[in-house]
Amino acid sequence: MGFKINNRRYTGSKSKIVDWISGLVSENCKDANSLCDIFAGTGIVANAFFDRYDSLIINDFLYSNEIIYNAFFGQEKYDEDKVFDLCKKYKRLNAEDLEENYVSQNYGNKFFSQNDARKIGCIREDLEINKNDMSKREFDILLASLIYSFDKCANTVGHYEAYIKNGTISDTFKFDLIEPAVPSDKKYIQIYREDANLLAKRITADIVYIDPPYSSRQYSRFYHLIETIVKWDRPELFGAALKPEPENMSEYCTVSAIKAFRELISDLKCKYAVVSYNNTYSSKSKSSENKMKLEDIENILNKKGIVKKFSIKHQAFNAGKTDFNNHQEILFITKVKNG
Repeated sequence: MGFKINNRRYTGSKSKIVDWISGLVSENCKDANSLCDIFAGTGIVANAFFDRYDSLIINDFLYSNEIIYNAFFGQEKYDEDKVFDLCKKYKRLNAEDLEENYVSQNYGNKFFSQNDARKIGCIREDLEINKNDMSKREFDILLASLIYSFDKCANTVGHYEAYIKNGTISDTFKFDLIEPAVPSDKKYIQIYREDANLLAKRITADIVYIDPPYSSRQYSRFYHLIETIVKWDRPELFGAALKPEPENMSEYCTVSAIKAFRELISDLKCKYAVVSYNNTYSSKSKSSENKMKLEDIENILNKKGIVKKFSIKHQAFNAGKTDFNNHQEILFITKVKNG
């Protein structure tokens, strides 16, 4: 069996509560036929509605997430035999036969074992060399498979802010394929890599699901290594975590978060605005502390329509040392005025 979409470690992942979210949306948004997941992250929530709605919009501003959405949800037909043949080729790689490469030179014996890093870099370079001989969907499926495969063996606590030091790194990398959705003529899937606030001005959907980052932790910095391997632009890297120059920095991780959220909600064209919120505002860690309080969210949503609030106890994925007592996930479902 290949990787499913939830088989990766990701800060803020909704994998443990996606059924709760899906159930509440189904119960409270009965007259909906389309959905936009505008900060899609892992894509897990969009995936929960994939079989329910024929029209889906999936967006995130990370390059790696766009590749993953294209791989799992894309509707372009692809040559399964070609994908399986390349998978077999990558499984047979022997690290001792491979030359050093960008991944092994920078991340070897840090984020991965030296041998695993050599394999990862070799596969990524091979995909780049042969990308013109495959369709975009085939390329995306294989690259997404590489992401899921190396994320499973990465020497980290779940993100790439730092690697685990003072220990031996085992050779555990194994290339496996993801399990993409079967293309369907009935599905209308739109995939974007855009600033959510800009996209909101142009799209329409019955339901817009909103789960922005709430703390100062920038996802583009948390997952910089994945972004670098996906883009394959071989940037100069800096610091102990080997990060490239900053890019794709979100306003939602700054003091401008409330202003950005207010503008987003104002611009939405939908019947229902569904907002996830986790109560980490009183976190001991300054970087984990929310930039928007619960009251900020409620006040903004109340101006958009009639708001229902639901909550569930939920220990979110936390790769740091922050202790969240009585941690809850809160879901707001707003029936938009004149929506």
